[in-house]
Amino acid sequence: MNRRLSLFSWIRRALLVILAAAICMAGAFYWRPFWVLDRTTRIYLYAEGVRSGYVQLDSYRIHYFAGGAGRPLVLVHGLGGRAQDWALVMPSLMRHGYRVYALDLLGFGQSQRPDVDYSIALQTDILNRFVESQNLSRFDLAGWSMGGWVALKFTLDHPQSVRRLVVFDSAGVDFKPAFDPALFHPSTAAQAEEFFRWLTPEASRIPRFMVRDFIREARPNAWVVDRAFKSMGSRVDLLNGKLGSIQSPVLIVWGKQDVLIPLACAEEMRREIPQSSLELFDGCGHLAPVECHQRIVPEVLRFLEAEPPLPASTQEFPR
Repeated sequence: MNRRLSLFSWIRRALLVILAAAICMAGAFYWRPFWVLDRTTRIYLYAEGVRSGYVQLDSYRIHYFAGGAGRPLVLVHGLGGRAQDWALVMPSLMRHGYRVYALDLLGFGQSQRPDVDYSIALQTDILNRFVESQNLSRFDLAGWSMGGWVALKFTLDHPQSVRRLVVFDSAGVDFKPAFDPALFHPSTAAQAEEFFRWLTPEASRIPRFMVRDFIREARPNAWVVDRAFKSMGSRVDLLNGKLGSIQSPVLIVWGKQDVLIPLACAEEMRREIPQSSLELFDGCGHLAPVECHQRIVPEVLRFLEAEPPLPASTQEFPR
């Protein structure tokens, strides 16, 4: 009897500890959801075999994630983003025989934030120096949003390096933004909610406590984002009329509900690159590689693995 009471007492104490831990975790998620998601994502990536590292590129310290074995594939995030944005994509690519690299561009994520112009030309040079540091001479390349612009320019500047290129909801050709660039670092809940509406058709489902925390998270990078926007607004690095020089097979992936960068940009890229394919995913916005990754990754793999390369086409994928 005493042994049974002792067991019941131990179970009760264990349950109380578990309950207290759950309450603490729930509280932490409520007050700092992005901090919790960041740590959880890092644990997930580590469990999947992705490792974090740093490389010194002259005077710039650049952070990156890398994992897997096989054909090299480099991923470039967008404005205000970071390497971790590819967390839902990297393990799937690794399981299909790719050595995947995702770097934090200069000024973003855990990379250094020096006092520079943060131009597309500078970020393209950072990408070039990064792949050289990893001894990558020929590889597949993918870029998302501003990262797509960087990837396109890199492919133009280094045509022998890129085997195949994938761009997701990519910037790089001329269009007049309908949004206020200040939304990328909102100072009020209303601005943050509007920003999410530009990013995803699911914006209404984002809880208010996450909106509040996003404002705090965006603050440290505000000056970098502003400087990058200023540089992009100078139009110096626009690629209109240049994309036809790309010789690599190109896949253009677009969320059909993307209102941040209009579909007209995808169609312009498709026209200028004769060997490119355009794939539209219904139900996805500018965050297509996150919100629709389960539908998009198989198509990306089909493009990357096809021998000979798939013929140019335009396809729409329903929900």
